[in-house]
Amino acid sequence: MKLRILGGGGEVGRAALELVYNDRSLLLDYGINFSEEDIPVLPLHIPPKRIDAIVASHVHLDHIGAIPMLYITGKIPLITTQPTRIISRVMWEDFLKISGQYLPFEFPEVLNAISNMREIGYNDVVEVGRFSLELVNAGHIPGSAMVKVYTGNKTILYTGDVNTIETRLVPPADLSRLDDVDIIITEATYGSVDHPPRPFIEDLFIESVREVVEEGGTVLVPAFSVGRSQEILMLLAQKMPFANVFYDGMVRTIIDLLLGSISKKYINKPYLLEKASKEFYRIRGWQDRKKALKQPGIIVASAGMLKGGPSLYYLKKLGQSPRNAIFLVSFQAPTTPGRHLLEFGKPFEGEEKIKARVEWFDFSSHAGRSGLLQIIKSAKSIEKVIIVHSDFETATKYASRIKEELGVDVLIPSNGEEIEI
Repeated sequence: MKLRILGGGGEVGRAALELVYNDRSLLLDYGINFSEEDIPVLPLHIPPKRIDAIVASHVHLDHIGAIPMLYITGKIPLITTQPTRIISRVMWEDFLKISGQYLPFEFPEVLNAISNMREIGYNDVVEVGRFSLELVNAGHIPGSAMVKVYTGNKTILYTGDVNTIETRLVPPADLSRLDDVDIIITEATYGSVDHPPRPFIEDLFIESVREVVEEGGTVLVPAFSVGRSQEILMLLAQKMPFANVFYDGMVRTIIDLLLGSISKKYINKPYLLEKASKEFYRIRGWQDRKKALKQPGIIVASAGMLKGGPSLYYLKKLGQSPRNAIFLVSFQAPTTPGRHLLEFGKPFEGEEKIKARVEWFDFSSHAGRSGLLQIIKSAKSIEKVIIVHSDFETATKYASRIKEELGVDVLIPSNGEEIEI
């Protein structure tokens, strides 16, 4: 058994891992990153003919963005959960609309990928080619999964993106299924730090929102369409149910899917999402957007890093009044407008500085250092840890902590590297 790193080695995102057994492959995710010029950066190539199956851990583009390029002619089984199967089409269609000129696939390849999807539930074990695997709740977003691969004498776990705390949107990762794991391939996006306690962040966010609204201002909350936007709306539905809350962008489509065709078992507290959907204002067009800007309130809109979508429109309308606020609640990648706003007070070079109040709140859906260590400690027979989906500095710090506390062998591979398992 070998592991080839096709993406995610020494970088956050572009997750793409190939498990090889007797010249046949199991592909764990096949995602993308974006360059400073906002051009998709694809993972390393893999010939589709040698793949027995692909597993999509969840629907974020840094894990599934490049999968359709493997379906130009192929019919590879694509294993995933129900939410990932249903939401993937929306993500790929939007990706093509925004970045299609740079992509080596078109809509027919998306349809081919969808037609080859094989939906399984958490804790179901399936056989695909020479591989036996199981999906385990990862606690990241609805439908996110860790992947257990059984090899006969060893059990391998790929965490995907994982979170060990409960949120209103999803329960925590299911660590009860990890007893028999020998080798862990883990993300370590936040492997060197711990997040503040979630109740503290929620209280701070709600208090800050109230301050702005009570002073007659409007709060813009740019948020990821899948996961973070629903979590924020559910928090507001519980803590500020009578506020003027508007939501705009792809978040609307994702809410419809989560409350429609997707099983409620994938949502921790579906009644809160239903409450937010019914009681808050859905933006349906330009007249609604003008209405949202005329009164004190809260606007939750995609995109979370201010790279486009309605959040950028609202920023331009709200940003020059000190009465308003821009509250960022999603990860802000380097070179994105959101990161530029936090560091320099403006989203783009050459623009006037924002006068609105700007803050970032740590609503991460990734486990911090303690949570990641908890995952490894749950594997009673752990022999080796392989760190991906992390920059090298963070991964090195996390690896030192693992060795110090557990004495386990740790590897930090680069893209293109092959590891003997």
